[in-house]
Amino acid sequence: MIRLHHVGGSRSFRILWLLEELGLEYEIRHWRLDDGSTRAAEFLALSPTGRVPALEIDGLAIFESAAIVQYLCERHPQSGLAPSPGTALRARWLEWLGFAETQAAILEQLNIQHIFLRPAEARSPVLMKLLARRLAATMQVPEAALAGQETLLQSGFSAADVMLGFNLPAVFRFVRAEGFPQLAAYGARMARRPAYLRALARAGEDRLYTRDFYEVPDV
Repeated sequence: MIRLHHVGGSRSFRILWLLEELGLEYEIRHWRLDDGSTRAAEFLALSPTGRVPALEIDGLAIFESAAIVQYLCERHPQSGLAPSPGTALRARWLEWLGFAETQAAILEQLNIQHIFLRPAEARSPVLMKLLARRLAATMQVPEAALAGQETLLQSGFSAADVMLGFNLPAVFRFVRAEGFPQLAAYGARMARRPAYLRALARAGEDRLYTRDFYEVPDV
């Protein structure tokens, strides 16, 4: 039995997408962030920080999306979604897993500033601008890497694309796509993958974003 603990629109979508890429059978338990349930003892026993994703598998409860991605790829090496350990390509794959989380941490801070902080007067336009510039700087890295190739690794699609591909719909809500043609095209390719579409159909409602783009308010 594989059970994914999931919140619509959150980083747990990475694991949902990867489970579909792997063709595994699983069930989903849906949670919400606005009702306090992820701070209950039941959930904290699975994920001590009260965050999704958490995955129950092989008698384990695993949290942190990059750790779950690595575990699933090692459990299913025949999938080809991770290079072999000890190779140079594996090092690049691991770099992208970490990079995706670095970028996601900036997105999280932008979400806090633009959406979660109440009242609106508590938000900092100066910090919003700084975070948007930091996000744009991270976008330059895959923009350069994707020149002349369709996936992050030259060897083809991997779970690193799942990790980073999840970020992109949110990325372009804070930084406009015009300056990043490679990254925008890459995001569109990821969103057309059959496994992505199957995951999206099971993901549940994304309650986070209500605007296509979040402008920084005038100081």
